[in-house]
Amino acid sequence: MKIKLIAIGKTDEKFLEEGIDKYLKRLKHYHSFEFSIIPDIKQGGKFTAENLKDAEGKLILQKIQEGDFVILLDEKGKEFTSGEYANFLQKKLNSVTTNLVFVIGGAFGFSPAVYERANDKMALSKMTFSHQMVRLFFIEQLYRGFTILRGEKYHHD
Repeated sequence: MKIKLIAIGKTDEKFLEEGIDKYLKRLKHYHSFEFSIIPDIKQGGKFTAENLKDAEGKLILQKIQEGDFVILLDEKGKEFTSGEYANFLQKKLNSVTTNLVFVIGGAFGFSPAVYERANDKMALSKMTFSHQMVRLFFIEQLYRGFTILRGEKYHHD
């Protein structure tokens, strides 16, 4: 089983790319992980928010396999402490038989079709972050979750 992260659009800021790369390298020691970026919709600025979500949603759904367990990173999702998230992650690793897929939507969120396909939703915070920053935050929290599960010194309670 792989853990996958799907995100819309490239990361524009070098400092975010550097942080993402740092934690991607660290994650290699814990679990198979794939980070997939879907390019921005060409001339997306001319779309309405709903049309853009639909167009992005079709591309997201193309990246998801039939048996994948899909978790949307969504402001209305479940919130966890880092320890709770580590336990959630362990339960999914024990129970999901295919891929565990996390999805970060575009600036306007997800289409109804993507919500319908999702198995679960989680929020990183009650606060709103740019969808580019969420990538770094999520990958760091995934790394943190694995260090908690292994009892390593990275996380302090």
